Amino acid sequence: MKQETEDKEYWDTLIDANKVKFSLSLSKIWKYKDLILMFVKRDITVTYKQTILGPVWFIIQPILTTLVFTIIFGGIMNGSSGGTSHVLFYMSGIVVWNLFSTSLIKTSNTFLANASLYEKVYFPRLTIPISVVISNFISFSIQFSVFLLLLAYYIFFKSLSIHISPLLLLMPVLLILTALLGMGLGIIVSSLSAKFRDLTFLTAFAVQLAMFLSPVILPLSAVSGTRKTLILANPMSSIIEAVRYIFLSSGELNLFDLAYTTLFTIIILITGLAFFNYKEKSFIDTV
Repeated sequence: MKQETEDKEYWDTLIDANKVKFSLSLSKIWKYKDLILMFVKRDITVTYKQTILGPVWFIIQPILTTLVFTIIFGGIMNGSSGGTSHVLFYMSGIVVWNLFSTSLIKTSNTFLANASLYEKVYFPRLTIPISVVISNFISFSIQFSVFLLLLAYYIFFKSLSIHISPLLLLMPVLLILTALLGMGLGIIVSSLSAKFRDLTFLTAFAVQLAMFLSPVILPLSAVSGTRKTLILANPMSSIIEAVRYIFLSSGELNLFDLAYTTLFTIIILITGLAFFNYKEKSFIDTV
């Protein structure tokens, strides 16, 4: 916007090519916080627009997945649940994994899904991945509330002996790590998929496979050797185990594994932001 003065013209907003290879521009992102909230509302509205049940799908999806896992892995295959209820065991892993997987998959489509918007108007491009993570936190909070209700039911009506750990205060840190890991991986894929479209399909498939290399299906106590090493290589494993340790008195809370997850997340996030910063200047030319 131009403002004329007696001596010269003054612009209160200047848009130019960013010469800095890595710049978060946090002040700009904060300035566009209202836009982020608008994107959050859009994501939630569009996801279940023209559906009969609407936002109820937030609840139905983890419940149905939990029932399927309980019947197949807990019943037919007689899988271990770490000494707790199969329903609680699977649901605790599913809702945490959903936060990670949806953050990754939806963020990985940032450039392609919003290309028409990006080429028409200027705003910090990182606002869309951030809005995706926030909207995923909203759906996670609904799903996790269902898990807490089931936990309360098992404690009061099934006499399930559970002592919630005082490390409950660690929960926000675990959730932030989960969301940032998903966003970091997602924006790396988004930056590359502007040129290589196949990556978006490969990502959804890889996320499904990665779930089987995590403690969502089996607790770490039920595996050993090479398989346990492979599962621990998945940075989400220590987070899922820590959540179960806090709420279900099962699982493992290993500080070394959590440190690995934290370091992995920081590296992935920095790499993703660097890729995103580099690619956002020219992705319209390749889309």
